[in-house]
Amino acid sequence: MTSEDVINEFRAANALREGHFVLSSGLHSPMFLQKNLVFMDAARCERLCKALAEKIIATVGPVDLAISPAVGGIIPGYETARHLKVNSMYVEREGGAFKLRRGFYFEPGAKIVMVEDIVTTGLSSRECIKAIQDLGGEVVAAACIVDRSGGEADVGVPLISLASLKVPAYPADQLPADLAAIPVEDPGSRRLAKA
Repeated sequence: MTSEDVINEFRAANALREGHFVLSSGLHSPMFLQKNLVFMDAARCERLCKALAEKIIATVGPVDLAISPAVGGIIPGYETARHLKVNSMYVEREGGAFKLRRGFYFEPGAKIVMVEDIVTTGLSSRECIKAIQDLGGEVVAAACIVDRSGGEADVGVPLISLASLKVPAYPADQLPADLAAIPVEDPGSRRLAKA
């Protein structure tokens, strides 16, 4: 599956939005990928996650487990794990840090792929990877459906993406005039608990 194939899946789901958006990272962007419109379609989600699983296996070989950050990574993490034929878990924020909860555990030394939905700065990925490593897991790679950084995000381990595009993202105090003139939307999930 090519980057263009992946973006076409987003287009077909009306999930490629243009305007002025605050991303989960806090950065502002003229483009937002509303991945939930993609993941709600089981067949579309399966196509993307099956292709991601195949790319993971081709890149790093078999893994023991897939772990994702909640909330956005849960669905693609589960579906990718299904095609990897491994269990799927997710970390949740507790006291501001990612933790395994709900009885999830793994043996130290387990070969783990961290599966995300969309990577922009890599912050959530790095936090998730650190939580896994702190428990003794060997994170062999991170994987995502779309890398919005165009390959610039450093997550601390190899990053495998189905699609890579360079979408501009700006700090709030450095917005271009044309973007600042558009009303802002905050469609992400990171700030939900603060509302």
